[in-house]
Amino acid sequence: MIAPGAWLGLLGGGQLGRMFSMAAQSMGYRVMVVDPGEHSPAGDVADQCLRADYLDEHALERLARECAAVTTEFENVPAEALRRLAADCFVSPGADSVAVAQDRIREKEFLAGVVGVGPYAIIRSEADLGSGLDASLLPGILKRSRFGYDGKGQMRVADREQALAAFRAMGAEPCVLERMLAFDCEVSVIVARADSGQCVAYPVAENIHEGGILDISIVPARIDPGLAVQAQEATRAVAERLGYVGVLCVEFFVVGARLLANEIAPRPHNSGHYTIDACVTSQFEQQARILARLPLGDPSVHCPAVMVNLLGEVWSRGEPRWDRLLAYPRAKLHLYGKREARRGRKMGHYTVLGETATEALEQALALRAALPGER
Repeated sequence: MIAPGAWLGLLGGGQLGRMFSMAAQSMGYRVMVVDPGEHSPAGDVADQCLRADYLDEHALERLARECAAVTTEFENVPAEALRRLAADCFVSPGADSVAVAQDRIREKEFLAGVVGVGPYAIIRSEADLGSGLDASLLPGILKRSRFGYDGKGQMRVADREQALAAFRAMGAEPCVLERMLAFDCEVSVIVARADSGQCVAYPVAENIHEGGILDISIVPARIDPGLAVQAQEATRAVAERLGYVGVLCVEFFVVGARLLANEIAPRPHNSGHYTIDACVTSQFEQQARILARLPLGDPSVHCPAVMVNLLGEVWSRGEPRWDRLLAYPRAKLHLYGKREARRGRKMGHYTVLGETATEALEQALALRAALPGER
């Protein structure tokens, strides 16, 4: 066990790191963040922030020297940095696990062997989009293999000509072409897995996206209970097959009575933000527990909940009316301390607790309608 008072390191300074830092600090740990930005949500609350690239030797040396354990805030932290740190301290998640999720081609091939995925093709050159392409994959979504998230690095394509143009627009880098699926809903499951092998799963979240960005998460998901159990078991299987240590999320499409895995996120996930207010142990506390080699906490929910993302456009009419939101006693507001509101930028979220998921959703939508300011 790593006792409170020790330093925990974090690569990445975004909002996920901010919430991890707060959870770790509440347990008595000190947090050191490495992030290249001048101002970062996690850096603003951490005990120490090193402004440096993730492969900066001096920053990595200091993390390795002073921190008992190190984690990541997003999946695109270079795997080399994790391998470098793992020589001197405990690192979660491990570089090999992260490397799978960093590359959509490796991710698809891995998931296809564990859970099952929708129809797809690997596109490495223009020739792969020629006459030999399976026509049933169109219309589809072309996704860059690396460095894509929140709808970035992907384009919808209706035919071969559009697919070829999209491939060129994305720099002719390796991609995955996925068939557009007529799914019933999208869901996700978060698990926490310790290096002891202990693994706990959170309830299934039902997710609604707008423009490729998560808009609303509803917990528990409004799906068949048996399918929910399958989703939890499948996510545990993914974590175990990866030998994963840390907090991990798997996103699924629900197609009738089937679950098709979409993506792996090797970190706490946006769809799990509700756990801060609605669960015995949040996903961020689990992340801190795993780093400190502590037993995992109880992931049970106190009550149904709905989480709503707050994007930059909410500020288009001036400062939102937080008084209207907070007048509702079962609403919880979380702002990330970002200094500039931009369209599509995640600025915060709020969670509404309710007796039922339907009640929480109705109240969450009513509160969103009341938020715009009065410029």
